[in-house]
Amino acid sequence: MIELDTSAQALAYRRAYDDQLRARLGDSRGSTIERVGPLVRRTPEQGAGFVLYRDLGGLRGAELDALIDDQVRHFAALGRSFEWKWHHYDEPDDLTDRLRAKGFTPEEDETVHIGPVGPLAVPAEVPDGVVVRAATGRADLDRIRAMEEKVWGFDHSWLPDALARFMDPDDGDPAVVVLAEAGDEVVCASWAVFHTGTEFASLWGGSTLEQWRGKGIYRALVAYRARLAAERGFRYLQVDASPDSRPILTRLGLRPVAVTVPYVWRPVEQA
Repeated sequence: MIELDTSAQALAYRRAYDDQLRARLGDSRGSTIERVGPLVRRTPEQGAGFVLYRDLGGLRGAELDALIDDQVRHFAALGRSFEWKWHHYDEPDDLTDRLRAKGFTPEEDETVHIGPVGPLAVPAEVPDGVVVRAATGRADLDRIRAMEEKVWGFDHSWLPDALARFMDPDDGDPAVVVLAEAGDEVVCASWAVFHTGTEFASLWGGSTLEQWRGKGIYRALVAYRARLAAERGFRYLQVDASPDSRPILTRLGLRPVAVTVPYVWRPVEQA
């Protein structure tokens, strides 16, 4: 059972997250983004889609089923899977039952962690010989791909192109990819998005080679990105945390304010 912070401060963080990020159209980055009723629907040029929302505007029963069916038809026509990002306080209470009934499958839960930038924007120690820096070009991205494939054990050939689009200064919210390297080997990598018009920077990634875990490298990449956020005037950091990163982020002072579960619909041939 995930223990969430329900203090007044944590709930204030969650309200800011709801108001500023959850239904924000954001940047396209190779996707078509459109509003469909209360939803923000992201249809990428390739790969899986996403459905986001601040709330469902009180939709229930048959009206809610019709909204869900519309998203399924949209992505089914494209032969694509898509994710409905559910938060534990979303209404109505039977939303997840309705998603399951429509063929959605819940994946591993994540915890939304939020906290102020300032306390994390400080230098962090790394082992001798390890350098933390921003990625600068395709060679770095290819090395990050090699690291990710070692960590996860499956193909990441799509990743360099995705990160290149991510870093494009003319394609949406500013973003940076950060890596830690020991000699010629990338040992950890992560990225950050600085959400224009909000108080939030969000942190993503953080995979670390097994032999380099427990040495403070992940924490150093958090600190590096926090300093970049502070320099840009952002107030909060937000992370969708995996079970592995939850305890680290909590120790660093980011508060667990919500549980979110990706409910994924897949075409029959992918199911």
